[in-house]
Amino acid sequence: MARCCLLLLSLTLVPTSAHGEDFTRTAVNSNINKRIKREWIWNKMHIIEEHNGTLPHHVGRITSTIRNPNAKYVLEGEGAGTLFRVEDSTGDVSANERLDREKKAEYHLKAHILDRFTNKSLEQPSVFRIIVYDINDNAPVFVQKVFNGSVLEMSPLGTSVTKVTAVDADDPTILGNTRVSYKVIQGNQYFKIDDTGTIYTAVPDLDREKTPVYTIVVEAVDGHGLHSEESGTATVRISLTDINDNFPTFRKKNFHFEVPENTRLDGEVGRLEVEDIDEPQNRNTKYSFVQGPYQDTFRIEPNPFTNEGIIRPKKPLDFEKVSSYKFDVEATDADINYAYSRTKGSKSIASVTIKVLDVDEPPVFSQPFYIFEVQEESDIKKVIGSVSAHDPDRAKREIRYHILRSNYFKISTKGHIFALKPLDREESAWHNITVAANELEQDRIVPNLESHVPVYIKVTDINDNAPEFADVYNPKVCENAAPGKTVIMISAVDKDEMSPGVKFRFSLVSEESNFTLIDNHDSTANVTVKYGQFNRELVKTHYLPIIISDNGSPQQSSTNTLAIHVCKCNEEGDFTFCEEPAKQMGVSVQALLAILVCILTIIVIMVLIVMRKRHRKDLNILRKNVTDIHEQLVAYDEEGGGEMDTTSYDVSVLNSVRQTSMRSPRMTMENRPCVYSRVQKPPGNGISGTGEMGIMIEMKKDEADNDGDLLPYDTLHIYGYEGAESIAESLSSLGSGSSDSDIDYDFLNDWGPRFKMLAELYGLEPSEDLLY
Repeated sequence: MARCCLLLLSLTLVPTSAHGEDFTRTAVNSNINKRIKREWIWNKMHIIEEHNGTLPHHVGRITSTIRNPNAKYVLEGEGAGTLFRVEDSTGDVSANERLDREKKAEYHLKAHILDRFTNKSLEQPSVFRIIVYDINDNAPVFVQKVFNGSVLEMSPLGTSVTKVTAVDADDPTILGNTRVSYKVIQGNQYFKIDDTGTIYTAVPDLDREKTPVYTIVVEAVDGHGLHSEESGTATVRISLTDINDNFPTFRKKNFHFEVPENTRLDGEVGRLEVEDIDEPQNRNTKYSFVQGPYQDTFRIEPNPFTNEGIIRPKKPLDFEKVSSYKFDVEATDADINYAYSRTKGSKSIASVTIKVLDVDEPPVFSQPFYIFEVQEESDIKKVIGSVSAHDPDRAKREIRYHILRSNYFKISTKGHIFALKPLDREESAWHNITVAANELEQDRIVPNLESHVPVYIKVTDINDNAPEFADVYNPKVCENAAPGKTVIMISAVDKDEMSPGVKFRFSLVSEESNFTLIDNHDSTANVTVKYGQFNRELVKTHYLPIIISDNGSPQQSSTNTLAIHVCKCNEEGDFTFCEEPAKQMGVSVQALLAILVCILTIIVIMVLIVMRKRHRKDLNILRKNVTDIHEQLVAYDEEGGGEMDTTSYDVSVLNSVRQTSMRSPRMTMENRPCVYSRVQKPPGNGISGTGEMGIMIEMKKDEADNDGDLLPYDTLHIYGYEGAESIAESLSSLGSGSSDSDIDYDFLNDWGPRFKMLAELYGLEPSEDLLY
C-alpha cells in the first residue's frame, strides 16, 4: 500500500501544498474525533500545445490527503467550466480544446474540495497553474515586408548596407525553437547576409551609373529549419549613393559662335554644353584653354545650375583687327575621385570657333579722358586743348564734336576747345565738361552713333587780386595809452592762390597820425601808439589807412582803413567805457533784387485793386442814375394826393428829359429813360381788347429785340397805349412828345382839380414838352 502511494505521488508531480508548506487539517467523523495531518500534494499541471489526441485531453488530477467519500472537486478561474473541466469525484482535470501557447502560455485556476451534500468546503481552496508546453510550430516572420538600404557606389567588398529583422513566436527557452538564420535567395551575387540580419556587399565597385538600385530577397528560418512561405521572406531595395567619379564630356567636338563686335565686356558669346552622368551635386566642371593665344581675350564661366561653360569677352572685340578666333577647350572636374575614375574615360577636349560680326560703331576717342590747363583771364581765342576721335569702322567717316551743357566753353569741328569768356580762378578753379563726338555721312549726323569723353580743365592762377585784411578788426586804445603801446596785430589774405612764397607788406598812407605801423615781415604787422595821450572828447574814432601789397607779379596792393576807437580805461589799463560802433549790415545783391520784386508786386496789386474799386463805383453811379430816372417814370402803382400833391414827382427832371429828347431823336442808355418799366399796370384799366393789346405787345417786343442800345429785360411793360375805352383817351406822355402835335390841352383846366397837374404839364410850349 505504501508503494502505491509513492507511485501516485510521483505521477502527480511535486507533492507539496498549495502554499508551499505543510499544514494540519481536522477531520470530523461521527464516530472518531482526532487530529490528523492533511495537505494538497500538487500545485501545477502541464499540457502540450496543439495536442493531436482525441478531445478532451487529460491534463492532470487534483489530489489531497483527505479521504472523504463525500468529497467533491470544483474548479474556478481562467477557462474553468469551458476550456477546462474537472471530474468532481476523482479530481481529474481535462482540456476541452487544443491549446496554443503563443496565444496563452499559462492559466491560473483555483481548486475547491466541497462536501457533496452540504457544499461546505472541506479544505481551504488552493491556486494552481496549467502550463502549456511549446512545440516548434511557428516560423520566423519579418517585421516588415520591404526594407530599404543604401551604400556608396564603388564601395569595397564587405561594406555594410542595412539590417533586416525577423521574429519567432515560439518559446525562447526551448533550444532551437526561436533561433533565426537568414540567407539571400535572390541577388546573392551582389550581396550577402549574416545571422544577425546585416546585409553586406558581396562584390566591390558597384557602379551607380550602371545599376542605381538593386532589389534582393532574403529568407528567415528557425533552428529546426521551419520556414514560412508567406511571411518568411522580405524584399530589400538597395540604392547606390552617387560619388563624383565621372569626367564631364563635351556633347560635340566642335562649337561655332557668332558675336557682334560691340558686345559689352562680360557679355555672353556662347555656351559650351557638357554631359556629366554624375548627379548634379557631384558635377563641378572646370573649363580651361588648351591651345590658342586668346586667354586674355575670353574667359569661360561655368554655370552651377546647367554645368554649361559660358564664354565671355574680357576685352573689347574689334572686327577690323581680329575677325575670328579659334582655340581648344578642355573640360575637367577638380573634385573627381581619381581612384575610381581611371576606368571611366579620359578628359574631354573640344574646338571652339568664334566669328566676330562687323557693327557700325560710334567714334572712339584717343584717350579715356582729357586734362587741360589754362591761365585765368587768358584770351578767349587761345586754344585750351584738343580732343581727337576716329571712326573705328572701315568707312572712316568724318567726326564732328560738340560740348554738352556748358556756358563757359565751345569746341571747333576739329576738336579744339576755346573759352567763351575769360575764366576766373577765384570763381571756379576746375571745370568738368563732356565732349560728344558724332559721325557724319553726307554732311548729316549719323543717328545713334555718339560717344562721350570727360574733359577736366584746370584754371591756373595769376596775381590779379590785391591783398586785404584777414578779418574785420575792431581795435581799441586807451585815451591815456603810453607811446609804444601795441594796439593790434593785423594780417592779410589774398584771393589768389596762397603759395608758400607769398609775403605781404604793410605801410601807412601818412605818417602824420598818432599811430605807428611796424611790419613783422611774416605777413603780419603791429599797430602801436606813437605819441600817446588821446583826447576822447575831441576824437572818439581814429581812421588809419594802411597799404597792403604782395610780392607777386604784377604786384597788387590795396588800401584798407583801420578804425581805432578811443576808450576810457582805469589805472590798470582795462577798458571801462567804449562806444560800440554801429554794426554794418550787409545785404547781398540777390536779397535786394528779391525785395524790389516784392515791392513792385505789391504796388501792382494795389493799383489793380484801386482801379477795380473805381470801376465798380462808376458802374454803381450809372446804375443809380438809371434807377432814379426809372423811379421817376414808373411810379404808377401809388395814387397821388390830387391836384394839391406837388411833391410826388420832380417835374424839373421830367422837363429836362423831355427837352433832351427833342434835341436828340435817338438817345442812348446813358441819357434816356427806359420805356420798358418793371411796374405793372393795375388790371381792368380800360383795355379795349386782347387782340389789339396783343398786337401792340408784339410790336414793342420786336422793337426791344432789335434795339442793341437797350439793356436786356426779362419782362416788358408798355405804357405807350391806353386803350380805346378811356374817356380822356391816352394820358401817357410816351407818345405825346412829338413836335408836330396840334392838340390843345387847355381843356384839361376845365376838368377840375384832379387834372390840374396835367394841365400845367401839357400847357407848356412845344419846346418844353417832356418825353414821359
